[in-house]
Amino acid sequence: MSNKKFALIGTGVVGTALAVAVEAKGVECVGVNTRSAKSYQNFCQYLPKKHLDLAQLSLEADILFITTQDEIISKVAEELTLLKQRKKDQIWIHCSGSLKSAIMCHDPSLTVSYLSLHPLQAFASVENALALLPGTYFGLEGSDRQVEEYGEQLVRLLGGIPLRINPEKKTLYHAGAVVVSNYLVSLVSMAVKLLEQAGINKEDAVKSLLPLLHGSYQNIAKDGLPGALTGPIARGDTEVVAKHLQHIPAELRPIYRGLGKLALELGIEKKAASQTGYNPEVLERLEQLLECHTDK
Repeated sequence: MSNKKFALIGTGVVGTALAVAVEAKGVECVGVNTRSAKSYQNFCQYLPKKHLDLAQLSLEADILFITTQDEIISKVAEELTLLKQRKKDQIWIHCSGSLKSAIMCHDPSLTVSYLSLHPLQAFASVENALALLPGTYFGLEGSDRQVEEYGEQLVRLLGGIPLRINPEKKTLYHAGAVVVSNYLVSLVSMAVKLLEQAGINKEDAVKSLLPLLHGSYQNIAKDGLPGALTGPIARGDTEVVAKHLQHIPAELRPIYRGLGKLALELGIEKKAASQTGYNPEVLERLEQLLECHTDK
């Protein structure tokens, strides 16, 4: 792998971090291309490389990372496709979690392989990304088995863990990632609103929830699913759930009920694993409480 050379198109946080990490493993970066002078200057603080046009990059690089915004990936690939010359058996890689690798293929006759490597992680900065890359899972799919195997080698070179996904179901993969990353923040926001109504100021509410979040994460890491589930639905405490729904603001009840239904599914699974089950009356009551309906 070290005998190959790569280039970067798009110098945002993910692209910059990948370029730094890949070159640190002995794979040479021959240059970069970006439309933003500020982005290029920031990139050069981490890895000083020549700014080259697409034609030059295509001639010099074995691997082209297209780490632009999602809506530009196909357009960049189309521009690369129209070039008259390129290095033999080139690999084009994008890092989108929602787009298939096939979006880069505008001419099936090209001797180019297409690969998607999506780090299943939230990177706030280049420094943060470099620290988190080791141990990060990468959703991976490509145009053929050989390029996918190469992608697995590349992920392992970075200290990551390859995770092959079905390209036809990639939107679901990305939705799952969004739920854990983005909607967890939304869920904390909901909890903070409830704590605020209980008389706790917003700053203290956030701080007080962090240890609880950490404990839940540790339970999932240790006990997995459904073992990590705790709380009133896991216990079958119908009165607590009923009181929650009585006092929670009406606009938040559908969210509570939807999440409660998922918790109940886990609760049923958890009890089955321990060869027990909910009391039939308790289960029926929980199902009634969590059934979505218009609150009066």
